[in-house]
Amino acid sequence: MVLLHTPPGELGAQAAPFELTGTDGKIHRLADYNDAKALVLMFICNHCPYVQAVEERLIRLAEYLATREIAVVAINSNDAIRYPEDRFEKMCQRAAEKRYSFDYLYDESQQVAKDYGAICTPDFFIYDAQRTLRYRGRLDDAPRNPAQVTREELKLAAIAIAEGHNVEVQHPSMGCSIKWKSENC
Repeated sequence: MVLLHTPPGELGAQAAPFELTGTDGKIHRLADYNDAKALVLMFICNHCPYVQAVEERLIRLAEYLATREIAVVAINSNDAIRYPEDRFEKMCQRAAEKRYSFDYLYDESQQVAKDYGAICTPDFFIYDAQRTLRYRGRLDDAPRNPAQVTREELKLAAIAIAEGHNVEVQHPSMGCSIKWKSENC
């Protein structure tokens, strides 16, 4: 496990189109979320301890943000051959067991992770209604210990962005590196 911190986001960048299969068996495209006031994209996976530490918070956050017309989408881009826990079948099992309240998509080619510049799990991006990047940062101020959270940064940023406000302070997320296939390194 290699701990990485995300670089600052290229604020103002447009969201890259994607077409990925979800754990619900459907094909999901960026345009499917056009009605959302903001879009939270998070790169996660099944096996990462950093993701596992925040998983319950992500589920609750997605449920809450849905009431504010903010879409939350998770993407798994890991090499499932070297990391079998991240295979699509395992993603489907995990989404069902945990009752994910967000779409969980499989980026088998890893092209979407490359297009977004994702480097770790979890890696969070928030796009406004025009799908312009307004936030790239962490979930909260205590990613490994929910009892110590004092500021829910992603939640506050998503609400602010949906309401048309800028988010000035953005702290990097940290997590395991995306497990790249040898041809994508």
